[in-house]
Amino acid sequence: MERLAGRAVVTGATSGIGKAMAQALLEAGMEVVVAARASARLEGLVAAWRADGLSARQGPVDVRDPASVQDLAARVESEFGAIDLLVNNAGIGMRTVNPRFLSDPMPFFEVPLDGFEDVVRTNLTGYFLVARAFAGHFLRNRRGRIINVTMNVETMQRRGFVPYGPARAGAEALSRIMTEDLRPYGIWVNQVLPGGATATGMIPDGAASARLLDPAIMGPPAVFLASGEAEGLTGQRIVAKDFDAWLSAFRSRRQGL
Repeated sequence: MERLAGRAVVTGATSGIGKAMAQALLEAGMEVVVAARASARLEGLVAAWRADGLSARQGPVDVRDPASVQDLAARVESEFGAIDLLVNNAGIGMRTVNPRFLSDPMPFFEVPLDGFEDVVRTNLTGYFLVARAFAGHFLRNRRGRIINVTMNVETMQRRGFVPYGPARAGAEALSRIMTEDLRPYGIWVNQVLPGGATATGMIPDGAASARLLDPAIMGPPAVFLASGEAEGLTGQRIVAKDFDAWLSAFRSRRQGL
């Protein structure tokens, strides 16, 4: 894969999938704003990456708070100028509503309202707020790319997966509409998902780790979607565990084979 230039913003980038994608983009050569709630973990991670010679910057933000998101977008534009890529990843899982969601599914009619609203505010409204804030930036520059992280369709309709499933389904619909709304302006929107349960803090303790995907599998699709080879590519839903096969088929189609 080619070396990358340019700048990216990755939300939820201090752990799990977001951290893996941010690290892959950094190691490929991009300057990355590591966007997450202000914390010692955020400061330590950015310091460690910078000590390794990577161009990481802190971007404290609460994606559920419109003012915080607008402040991040304004600071990024003021300090960086143009950015090239936004990765919408920040999210919380079923553990916040039901710590035993795999072994003891909770029916939707027992889900507390505050738990439902917290997941939707983070996993769906957060994507909307962040994309809306940076869309103005991309529109002014007449270019930009957005990656929205999502999950398997099975997760969206699985027993006991309210509110996580509906929030992710909403993010998928949002992504598809964003694709069409931004297509006329040369701004590309794609989705990336792991393709299975992933070793992040969202999985209950004691889950069979041998069956969990490594979050690092999200790195290659992110790097590809930031590359020159992906220019003009939009409306795709890429499954990371099948990325090699997807990329081979994509290149064959482009070459007319």
